[in-house]
Amino acid sequence: MAGMPDASTISPRRPVGVFDSGVGGLTVLHELLVHLPHEDFLYLGDTARFPYGQREPGELQRFSLQIARELLARDAKLMVVACNAATSAALGALREQLAAWAPEVDVLAVVEPESRLAAAHTPTGRVGLLATPATVASGAYDRALGAHAPKATLTKVACPDLAPIIQGGFPFDQRVVETVRGYCRPLVAARVDTVILGCTHYPLVAPMLRRMLGPRVRLVTSGRALAGEVERVLVEHSLAHPRGGEGDYRFLCTGDVEAFVEVGTRFLQMPLGEVEHIDLPDWDVTVGSREAAA
Repeated sequence: MAGMPDASTISPRRPVGVFDSGVGGLTVLHELLVHLPHEDFLYLGDTARFPYGQREPGELQRFSLQIARELLARDAKLMVVACNAATSAALGALREQLAAWAPEVDVLAVVEPESRLAAAHTPTGRVGLLATPATVASGAYDRALGAHAPKATLTKVACPDLAPIIQGGFPFDQRVVETVRGYCRPLVAARVDTVILGCTHYPLVAPMLRRMLGPRVRLVTSGRALAGEVERVLVEHSLAHPRGGEGDYRFLCTGDVEAFVEVGTRFLQMPLGEVEHIDLPDWDVTVGSREAAA
């Protein structure tokens, strides 16, 4: 894998950087904290520009590069893209840019591990996808699933308003129930046996999805799929933190701090503690340039 970290050039005591468009990526961070309790994590939520799900690819690439530069400036040893829309639009650009900025820092993201897991667990090859319009339109899951299960069929459902409903506090009234049920109907009609939750917000409505899709349908989430990949990379390249006890986790957000804490605590299922508000510089960059990351 290009740009793989090397213990000779990077300290394992540095934090793992994680970013998302908002608080949805905290479902990924939750799994990372559970599976890798000894690691330090730095999470950046770009809540000022949420949602990402209906933005143009070029815009998502620019946002992702801005965030990556901020996390590199704060000594991230590994970059985790906990946002499906950003992964679908910007993963290639991120990897190319980091090869110029910090070739010792690799980027892991949500789409490929989920697709690999779905391919391994589908008994019939009928796989469903619930995701934002930007993620569905990118075709990223078509390509990733096809690489692991060429004969599988993917039924894709774009959910333009589901992430904003969940991020907004999602009171579970009848309107939300009918919205989720409408997104499930094409998947039920296609008789899928496995459904990829292609947005990190969606695990918070997993009980509702299980009820509507049926108990035999397996849900594949970003967090569990990605946590194993992060652990593998850190161990294989001697980047696992040497401590035996619990590590630290810190938060940055570009929007309202109080709202981030209120909603984020529900997503993380742990105390957030202090959250630092930051303003990301509105800069652009030609991918591959060697402009300093700090």
